[in-house]
Amino acid sequence: MFNRILTQMREKVRQRQYVMTHHARKEMNEDGLTIYDVERGILSGEILERQRDTETRELKYRIKGERLEGVNLEMITKISPTGKLVIITVYLT
Repeated sequence: MFNRILTQMREKVRQRQYVMTHHARKEMNEDGLTIYDVERGILSGEILERQRDTETRELKYRIKGERLEGVNLEMITKISPTGKLVIITVYLT
């Protein structure tokens, strides 16, 4: 259902055209995740749902994928107005 946007997000990861919010970095550190886990999660993952931010009305996506060790993680991401992938938060499932 979300193949086009997921393909676009994966390409952003491959080209290193992404940024992480401070919140996402904090959550990564608390869960012992690395940037490689997050990249793998997007490259191996699937979009579970599309959400609309209640304040900005921007679309964001919940992605479920695998980290390097095979454990599942989820991320909330969006494409910014500048075209970069923004990783809003990351957490283990």
